[in-house]
Amino acid sequence: MNKSPNLRPATINDVPLILQFIRELAEYERMLDDVVANEEMLRESLFGHRPAAEVILCHEGEVPAGFALFFHNYSTFRGKSGIYLEDLFVRPQFRGRGYGKLLLATLAKLAVERNCARLEWSVLDWNTPAIDFYKSLGALPMNEWTVYRLTGDALEELGTT
Repeated sequence: MNKSPNLRPATINDVPLILQFIRELAEYERMLDDVVANEEMLRESLFGHRPAAEVILCHEGEVPAGFALFFHNYSTFRGKSGIYLEDLFVRPQFRGRGYGKLLLATLAKLAVERNCARLEWSVLDWNTPAIDFYKSLGALPMNEWTVYRLTGDALEELGTT
């Protein structure tokens, strides 16, 4: 028998769990070697002077089942902020129980309460289960957009010109 899920905002005491979820997600996405975040970095960036993001945790009873990490962005066309979902992860043993949908519904509710124009996220093009799940909720792919990123040496070089 499954216990009902409960959601709550993360606290600074949850940093080790958040980092574990990040690592589990990265392993699923075949990107574990890219994770450089550590507990100190997360404490500062999530709970420091100027928090960069928020986290909602999902537990089944007392057992951690998943999380959503998100932050606000801004739409100049809409003249309003939005919510960008950076990470959504439900542990494999808890999938199929509606926890991913519950986390997304919670973010949608927050977006409405905060008068946001949209809720958006990116998904790896090979992640068919996630894509099918998002489409089942009414989410639309933004196929006409391509994401660009500066990191490492390219970011440093441009930042020092």
